[in-house]
Amino acid sequence: MRILLVEDERDLAASLRAGLQRESYAVDVAHDGRDGWTMAQLHRYHLFVLDLMLPGLNGFQLCARIREAGLTAPILVLTAKDGEYDEAEALDTGADDYLTKPFSHVVLLARLRALLRRRPGPASSELRVGDLVLDPARRRCLRGSTEIPLTEKQFAVLATLARRAGEVVSKTEIIDEVWDMAFDGDINIIEVYVSALRRRVDLPFRRRSIQTVRGAGYRLVDVDE
Repeated sequence: MRILLVEDERDLAASLRAGLQRESYAVDVAHDGRDGWTMAQLHRYHLFVLDLMLPGLNGFQLCARIREAGLTAPILVLTAKDGEYDEAEALDTGADDYLTKPFSHVVLLARLRALLRRRPGPASSELRVGDLVLDPARRRCLRGSTEIPLTEKQFAVLATLARRAGEVVSKTEIIDEVWDMAFDGDINIIEVYVSALRRRVDLPFRRRSIQTVRGAGYRLVDVDE
């Protein structure tokens, strides 16, 4: 899951980013509203975390622009202001939740999980491709009744393919979905993850569900060997 964090307090932003990355979220950070707006238009985010008191564009304005652009990812507002009118304005401009500083990191993570469960999409949070089932909320992967242990990044790559089952997903699209803007490695690292996934979710079950589309990317399908 990729999150855009827009927070002008740099120490707080760094702390939040580190904490979220420990939970396997990919996190991009902007320190003012205008940069946040530019990034929101350039990348596909699953969730926005916005401070209200931002330079450039404040959190209310940024929230409104995100919604006016038709972006439907949940928005969590962080603020030191605890007045009911500020909370009401944030919600009226498109925010989905509101958290007052200082806050517990445990509570922040719980709020994010709740927002991601409620985001637009199928009623079930499970991703199914044939007998392969992924449960993002619990980070569980099963082939039939057999649970398959995956690392966090392996699970994220497989979930990216499962969300677009039957479609070709390029390496660049996988990088954009699973890693954040700080990624400066070799894009061919995706080949390593795909190879590891095949050894775990395909070969032991005599499947060839992860297909390579030469020169284009990868596709996850329901196919027996």
